[in-house]
Amino acid sequence: MKKGLIIFVIQMVSICVFSQNRVPIKSRVNVQSDSARVSQIVDGQWVCVGIKKDYAIQYDYDLMFDGKPSYRFELKKEDNTLSGYAKGETKGRAEMSYCYAVSSDFDGMAPNIYSDASRMKTVYHHGKGFCKQGSTMKYRFSIYVPENIDHDVSTILAQWHGMPSRTLVSNPSGEVMLLTDEEFLKLEERMIFKKNVAYDKIETKNKKGETVYQRAQKPNGWLVEQGGYPPMAFGFSEGYFYIKANSDAEWLTDKDVRCNASPAKCDVMKPRRQGFKACTIAYKMPIGKFPKNKWVTFDITVKWSEYRHGYNEMLSPGMLDVYMNYDGMKNHIVDNQKIEIGRNDREGYYFKFGIYRVGNSDIPVSYNLSGYTEKVVK
Repeated sequence: MKKGLIIFVIQMVSICVFSQNRVPIKSRVNVQSDSARVSQIVDGQWVCVGIKKDYAIQYDYDLMFDGKPSYRFELKKEDNTLSGYAKGETKGRAEMSYCYAVSSDFDGMAPNIYSDASRMKTVYHHGKGFCKQGSTMKYRFSIYVPENIDHDVSTILAQWHGMPSRTLVSNPSGEVMLLTDEEFLKLEERMIFKKNVAYDKIETKNKKGETVYQRAQKPNGWLVEQGGYPPMAFGFSEGYFYIKANSDAEWLTDKDVRCNASPAKCDVMKPRRQGFKACTIAYKMPIGKFPKNKWVTFDITVKWSEYRHGYNEMLSPGMLDVYMNYDGMKNHIVDNQKIEIGRNDREGYYFKFGIYRVGNSDIPVSYNLSGYTEKVVK
């Protein structure tokens, strides 16, 4: 009895000491709609997105990387707060975005530029941390995966996102148009967009007699560019660690067309295709073989594919090269492979890492990330 009590006390003391060495990062920024305040910028290069619970994103002083606390990410069973791709699915998110804008990015511009960008969800287009279409980039980041990670977890740990042109629309007749900002904002004044689908805006009154707007029950036939799968993702799913590349050559993405390669079912470097989309598993490893309780560093070189804007056409494929480094070893896991990777947007791509739990999974998951760098290859 005394022995059990002593063990319990030791465990509680350990938990208290451990929790004191993790500091929550509480601020969150919607990079599409808002600029970041100075107090919201983490280590001069990140902003946080997703669930706001204290444990979701933390500085971890118990697990240092290169002399600095690493970033610990965690989602618990109940932390899926977003709707998934399929009807009834849910997903959860606790991530850090390398791309964001600050108020000074709008210095010298007309006062309406920021408010217009907020309405169009393009504030981050004015900021830092994204690369150009067709560019060649080098990236590096490191991950520390605990031994007790659930082999059935389904999460993206790092992803490169596209930056869709929100003024690209199609009318009820199916005509695709790239509107000016002014033209799009006039459209937005009379419509409500839910993801990529438009609904007529209906004026009504709330209980206080104030004017509010609701969307009509049925879509009005207009569609807006909203993006799709990330052009590149590193993650765990179906019992595998995987690297996945996506390409979408369509000028206005058809959200009804889903093209997703299964790590468990698809062979490496054998793309799945549907419509103008392609999805390729560039590398996979059983999660049981992924190195645990140690830092694993990825060195990545990407030549992003080039597309013909205004047309549903890829001009040239891209290239992917990946080293996976740990225990003093450099493992060349993707060797300068030609690959379709990117989106037919005018803008480029930006990086996020953390936890993006997908596929209706609610399995608890946590790991640490650190050491991110990126640079343009000239």
